[in-house]
Amino acid sequence: MVEEVQKHSVHTLVFRSLKRTHDMFVADNAKPIPLDDVSHKLKMSIKLRTDYGSVLHMPILKENFREKDSPNPGDLYGHKQYPANQGQELEYLITGTHPYPPGPGVALTADTKIQRMPSESAAQSLAVALPPSQSRLEANRTAAGVGDIYRHAGIPERAQPPGLSMALMEAGGNKNSALIAKKAPTMPKPQWHPPWKLYRVISGHLGWVRCIAVEPGNQWFVTGSADRTIKIWDLASGKLKLSLTGHISTVRGVIVSGRSPYLFSCGEDKQVKCWDLEYNKVIRHYHGHLSAVYGLDLHPTIDVLVTCSRDSTARIWDVRTKASVHTLAGHTNAVATVKCQAAEPQIITGSHDTTIRLWDLVAGKTRVTLTNHKKSVRAVVLHPRHYTFASGSPDNIKQWKFPDGNFIQNLSGHNAIINTLAVNSDGVLVSGADNGTMHLWDWRTGYNFQRVHAAVQPGSLDSESGIFACAFDQSESRLLTAEADKTIKVYREDDTATEETHPVSWKPEIIKRKRF
Repeated sequence: MVEEVQKHSVHTLVFRSLKRTHDMFVADNAKPIPLDDVSHKLKMSIKLRTDYGSVLHMPILKENFREKDSPNPGDLYGHKQYPANQGQELEYLITGTHPYPPGPGVALTADTKIQRMPSESAAQSLAVALPPSQSRLEANRTAAGVGDIYRHAGIPERAQPPGLSMALMEAGGNKNSALIAKKAPTMPKPQWHPPWKLYRVISGHLGWVRCIAVEPGNQWFVTGSADRTIKIWDLASGKLKLSLTGHISTVRGVIVSGRSPYLFSCGEDKQVKCWDLEYNKVIRHYHGHLSAVYGLDLHPTIDVLVTCSRDSTARIWDVRTKASVHTLAGHTNAVATVKCQAAEPQIITGSHDTTIRLWDLVAGKTRVTLTNHKKSVRAVVLHPRHYTFASGSPDNIKQWKFPDGNFIQNLSGHNAIINTLAVNSDGVLVSGADNGTMHLWDWRTGYNFQRVHAAVQPGSLDSESGIFACAFDQSESRLLTAEADKTIKVYREDDTATEETHPVSWKPEIIKRKRF
């Protein structure tokens, strides 16, 4: 019986071949070309005369050459060998001065020239007069550089020892690029991640699903919608457990507390509510925002709630007393997203004024303003393990480093209005956009390893394809998206996928760390 050969597309075969070729030759990358000894010695001889001829007359070090039986490196190029002093510390050899005339206006001839050799006591007093650190520095500036050049003259340039480059840097403060080993730039290879596939679509809302959150126990999740309701769903089965009504406009943000049995919600009705999940009732309102409230987050270690609004401010609330602790003013347009963390800076906001602000929670003032984005910043996500974060905008997804917001890299290619970002501890970053597309990225390298565009729910228009929010569950094995076709879609990793069946179609030249 003839076994059937699995057929692959030309695209898959080409990239598999590319991957094999890359893996085969990657070990040889940046290896130096073998050098011809004769030509290399000639080249080094010329280089020594032209680049260092002017300093060879300077005071030199006595050095203890450890290679007793090694050939004389100076003889290779026809130069004078410098003296060695066995078993002594480095010290100066004071040489005579240059010839000079006895007075101004006198011609320098064999009869008139004066050349004094310092006495031994004068030489010692000169060396002692220098402080130890300066004396060592002067030694490095003169003899160490020259001595190292002669000692290592027969070694190929690309394999120079680290000591040589340091000596050259100290010798006059200039690097000679031809003599210093340069490390060839290497392109990072992305970590392989299995693809994610859709396995459940949950219906029940009567309007756009605008926000989603998973409770800390990983038993259920909560969604908020344009139908003004908050719904709680069983995570394992996807069945509806409870509906909460109370908002009079679109619910834009929900979050479940890990410190108390409370659910917090906010909406376009300017309201921020605290729900007691033991009684399923609102127990607190937080009044103060002057316009729609677009997002909220809880501080992980203290009882503080932070909300952001279309009124261009973010507000910090004491959960128990309902008091507004700070109003974070500074943005010049609607604040679309807010995140909290235990480390400094404890609050991060993204706004439609294209800026990201890192805030001092205690003072209630801006620490850093990041102005790199050119369009509205609607999404910010913090990495669960690294001290870094990412921001999403129609121009780019950018990665940043805490605490000062130093730019790391751009993740380009998701050319749409990015509404939401999520990242798990495995380094999978998810970006969801207004046009219904979802891109999955490797966090470290910024490689886009999967693109998803799920079909809309039957009966919906194609224009109702949009992702407003996404979140990983607590086990990070499931990804939930809140969409404009009134559904919640649940994705999981493809357990059957391997690196052979889904190779990384990765070209080193396209993975660049672009400047902002």
